[in-house]
Amino acid sequence: MLAKLMSYFLLGLIRFLTGAQARWHGCPPKAEQRIYFANHQSHADLVMIWAALPKELRHITRAIAAKDYWTKSPFRQWLTTEVFHVIYVSRDRTSDEDPLEPLIEALANGDSIILFPEGTRGHTGEPQAFKAGLYNLATRFPNVVLVPAWINNVQHVLPKGEVVPVPVLCSVTFGAPMQVADGEERRTFLDRARNAVVALRDV
Repeated sequence: MLAKLMSYFLLGLIRFLTGAQARWHGCPPKAEQRIYFANHQSHADLVMIWAALPKELRHITRAIAAKDYWTKSPFRQWLTTEVFHVIYVSRDRTSDEDPLEPLIEALANGDSIILFPEGTRGHTGEPQAFKAGLYNLATRFPNVVLVPAWINNVQHVLPKGEVVPVPVLCSVTFGAPMQVADGEERRTFLDRARNAVVALRDV
């Protein structure tokens, strides 16, 4: 009950601070299994894209979150576990750990996920090169719909190093679904996926 009340509070707060506008440019919101992949410039990206999804999709969609940051305090851990239902990934994992294992488990269970393929936040306004995880998941789960998304302006709501959010109008633009083409090489696909995200910036 407390988690549900917190989700309503956060949803209202996020929409007050940012507008949390969702623009479905290339596909409608649909309750099908998807991998949403987006640019990454702020810890607030996770919250922003969660708030932009309609209610019926928020309940079946889980974001990927850095375990070391989001479990740093009991409150952060409770928030991400009980309210956002995130999938934690370790940035300081040992060499024998598969970083995709928790994502594979979530997809195998039928969840949709929100992925930031850069792996870390960028600071130039341009997404960094996408890492291999998106390609590996897409080839392992070919029936899951891949949806690019551009998160606009959220880095000004919670700049790196700041803890107090600033009201700024933000939006999330969702593009047309894509898939790995037959025989498409990993880097070719990842570059194409990155370009699909960047193209949504000017929509």
